[in-house]
Amino acid sequence: MLEKGSKIYVAGHRGLVGSAIWNNLKQRGYENLVGRSHKELDLLDAVSVRQFFDEERPDGVVLAAAHVGGIMANLNYRADFIYQNLQIQQNVIGESFRHNVGKLLFLGSTCIYPRMAPQPMKEEVLLTSELEYTNEPYAIAKIAGLKMCESFSLQYGCNYIAVMPTNLYGPNDNFHLEDSHVLPAMIRKVYLAKCLKENDWEALRKDIAFRRVEGINGLSPREEILKKLEKYGITEEAVTLWGTGRPMREFLWSEDMADASVYVLLNVDFKDTYKGVGEIRNCHINVGTGEEISIREVAEKVIKEIGYKGRLQWDASKPDGTPRKLTDVSKLHGLGWHHKVGIDEGIHRLYSWYCASQNKK
Repeated sequence: MLEKGSKIYVAGHRGLVGSAIWNNLKQRGYENLVGRSHKELDLLDAVSVRQFFDEERPDGVVLAAAHVGGIMANLNYRADFIYQNLQIQQNVIGESFRHNVGKLLFLGSTCIYPRMAPQPMKEEVLLTSELEYTNEPYAIAKIAGLKMCESFSLQYGCNYIAVMPTNLYGPNDNFHLEDSHVLPAMIRKVYLAKCLKENDWEALRKDIAFRRVEGINGLSPREEILKKLEKYGITEEAVTLWGTGRPMREFLWSEDMADASVYVLLNVDFKDTYKGVGEIRNCHINVGTGEEISIREVAEKVIKEIGYKGRLQWDASKPDGTPRKLTDVSKLHGLGWHHKVGIDEGIHRLYSWYCASQNKK
């Protein structure tokens, strides 16, 4: 049981979910929180991680740190995704065990499920058929992480729980045009296309100055900016998005994910994650809304929110990824948690945050 004075280490406390978990714990009165930036602690370095645990001796650990990215990044950097995530998990979970951490929460992803898994995806469909090719290395790493939690809990009586969130979006998201996830990438692409369409170069340069695009910045020549944006499907007349727009996806607001994570951390024990006796497996917990929407419909909502008047185009030569990826959240509901923020409100909140973040510089 983690008390208000318990020391909790949040690995990845500056990321999309980690920062939201940190804030959620603070709001609940948990002040004894520990976080380290990548510069302060490289989680790939086993010696540094062990030294950190020796010094801090946390009572609880939230492993929200990971090497993540969208389809393009997963395709191009397959070795990085499997190696770095396995190493992070090995180091943090291993040192948690060696230092007798009382409670650990591991954050994975619903990409762990088979490409053609029956929908909605129940926890028990894990490892029943082949994975989606585009993110297979990342998925394998996350499967290893949840199995580490499951195995340590079964063999040694640890209280390690793994939660598998669906597609996340929210404050502190990554809006990089190459390696961000679908919704933040979509918001930025449509916003930049709107700037071009309205010839608002002041806003466009401000955006690129705050979030650079490869080698260009806010002071780059107009021709260079136009050429680089065109590479990502952004022109004066249209915005082009990857794939066909037909895949169905489920989206969860990151602050909802944080609330679910903290709820599980504080209220759920490993013994609550499975039923029966005999072979115990699939003890992880899906976290999502249980609601799906097509990528095309999401794009239309983003366009409406931003007020873009240009054309929307789709590049069907690019991969769609998994056709459907809807989670069955009945286990989570049975444990007492439900989501609060729907997709329309979430898109509005994220675009508002995106605009506000540039004005803080």
